[in-house]
Amino acid sequence: MIPDSNIHVPRRQFLKQMATVTGAITLPQIISSSVLGKDEKTAPSNKITLGVIGVGGRGNVLMKNYLKFDDVTVLAVCDPRGDRLKKAKGDVDLEYNNKDCTMYGDYRELLARKDIDAVVIATQDHWHALIATAAAQAGKDMYCEKPLGVSVQECQIIRDTIRKHKRIFQTGTHSRSFQNCWQACELVRNGYIGKVHTVQVAAQGPHFKPSYKGSLDPQPVPEGFDWDMWLGPAPKKPYNPGRVAYPDFYLIWDYCVGFICNWGVHCLDIALWGCPELAGGTFDLECKATYRNEGFSDNVLGWNSTFTYASGLKMIFTDEDQQKFGIRFIGDKGWIHTSWGGGGIWAEPESLLKIKIKPEEQKLQLSRNHGDNFIQSVRSRRDPVANVEAGHRASCFGMIADISARLQRKLKWDPNKEQFIGDDEANARLIRPMREPWKL
Repeated sequence: MIPDSNIHVPRRQFLKQMATVTGAITLPQIISSSVLGKDEKTAPSNKITLGVIGVGGRGNVLMKNYLKFDDVTVLAVCDPRGDRLKKAKGDVDLEYNNKDCTMYGDYRELLARKDIDAVVIATQDHWHALIATAAAQAGKDMYCEKPLGVSVQECQIIRDTIRKHKRIFQTGTHSRSFQNCWQACELVRNGYIGKVHTVQVAAQGPHFKPSYKGSLDPQPVPEGFDWDMWLGPAPKKPYNPGRVAYPDFYLIWDYCVGFICNWGVHCLDIALWGCPELAGGTFDLECKATYRNEGFSDNVLGWNSTFTYASGLKMIFTDEDQQKFGIRFIGDKGWIHTSWGGGGIWAEPESLLKIKIKPEEQKLQLSRNHGDNFIQSVRSRRDPVANVEAGHRASCFGMIADISARLQRKLKWDPNKEQFIGDDEANARLIRPMREPWKL
């Protein structure tokens, strides 16, 4: 959905650039396959083989970037929409000057291939949990777009399955691979703004409007489009182009929690990266929101939430119409504000921006390229910069804020048990039913 200029650098060019960088930057080691106990096909001298599941929009961007990597080969593509599938195969075959890329309409057939090391998952949000858990069970590493799913339970199951099967999982929260976000979080975690008492987070949301303006009546399914597979675990609904248009499918509850989660995850992730105390203690949560009602759209439009901790720490999470877009850490010695991605960094006092993080101060992994960080992690078997726990936490914060808004009351969250305290109705909303026969 969101352009990621950071991932466009081919690995060969990326490593050449990194060789000239000095200071606190360290690259993960590349460990031999014999040390890892890995099959020879993933040895450093050979290419990592990829399958791409979901090749429209964001998936197409990710696939084309990996086509430029010298040590990666895309072997297969998967999508329920035949036109997108054929286009993706054509792009792969053109890049490699052959006809070897295989098309699949069902992700399970792609995952059954023993010659595929890893997959890119870039489907609609409601599919992430089923595909990610199946990929882990099939022994695949994965780059999975954010958020992890459409319910807290889905996020938990993905996390637990990834760890059980010892797979590498990179979340598509690529702000962790931008210098400004890393710098801001390192300054905060090293105490340069003193004790943090407030974190302000603002994400995009209300300005996204449905693009489809036609009839809402059922329409014939286009030739080559497996509509039932596209729906998957979502409720059975008749086909209409308004359900699959961009950004419309992000605005429909059946397929997405809403931008409080889908966009919010980017900014919440950096807030949690810079201030891990946000995820470490019980807090009160109150959120007020408005909801969409144009066309098929029905999930959250705008929101204003407050997370309050016993220590006095507070996080205010809203849409960008109510606060300055990005993440602002406020301490008793100053503040630092960083925008999503490579958007910029500001501080008061401004002298904070001249501070260079010393090697002994570095607390966070530094990645210059989100896509390559995943490939390096597949080789080294070390967690990438945006691991599954990070994706889980950031996704859940947006989801529980939405639950508070829907119930129109204050809630108390226990991060250890990952449930609301003393509220069965709220806890029931941590689970999203799936349409038969799909289940986790």
